[in-house]
Amino acid sequence: MNDPVSDITVTVLGSGTCVPSLERSSCSVLVETAGLKWLIDTGAGTLRRLLEAGTTIFDLSYLLYSHLHPDHTADLVPLLFGTKFPDGGRTSPLTAVAGRGFADFFKRLQGVYGKWIDLGPDLFRIIEMDTGGRDHVRLDGVDIHTAPMAHSPQSVAFRLTSPGGKILVYSGDTDYDERLIDLAAEADLLICESAFPESRKEKGHLTPALAGSMAARAGVRRLMLTHFYPACEQADIAAECRQTYNGPLVLAQDLMRITVD
Repeated sequence: MNDPVSDITVTVLGSGTCVPSLERSSCSVLVETAGLKWLIDTGAGTLRRLLEAGTTIFDLSYLLYSHLHPDHTADLVPLLFGTKFPDGGRTSPLTAVAGRGFADFFKRLQGVYGKWIDLGPDLFRIIEMDTGGRDHVRLDGVDIHTAPMAHSPQSVAFRLTSPGGKILVYSGDTDYDERLIDLAAEADLLICESAFPESRKEKGHLTPALAGSMAARAGVRRLMLTHFYPACEQADIAAECRQTYNGPLVLAQDLMRITVD
């Protein structure tokens, strides 16, 4: 029997990118553990997918941001705007955890949207993680370790450990990076970006074989590839990943649900 406190349940809300798609929303993952709901990244389309997954914005306790690019943050503004006004809305704080630079990013958003996204310090809090090295914070019994990634100055990957010891790692966007291998060591599930097939490698992003190589070196128990650009739809992503990784493999789809138990 699944234990909502000790286990980790993952629902993919967005497995795509900034390129509009009817099948894939931009990056977002809903994580349920410790009796709480944690949302990692909020790319465009997240709020609709969240409702389709049976969760409202008022059910969320934490927002985690891997970095500040639009395909990972676009639905932050409507999330805050929607939180501010409906009757019977939020009464407990919503906390955002992100790399250093997020507070300034949010201040700039406030400069554009003003009161429309201002929940006040009692309802919206920000925790910034170090982008120069490993960092750690413990929230509601969940240990969150972060490490900077090779993508942008604000990029971090997350390692969440449930009260029962289950481990989820979320890479965010990154190129090949030894720090991700260290962070993902022995993880029960690694959700790893695999933006482009081998023939279309782009700086700052991974291919299936590179993601698989890091997963194998980290000894992860299961690998989920996500963040697919359209070029991935014409490639055999699983076969490319199998060049370097032979463990349990999942290719993310929107609204896919997995329990780490």
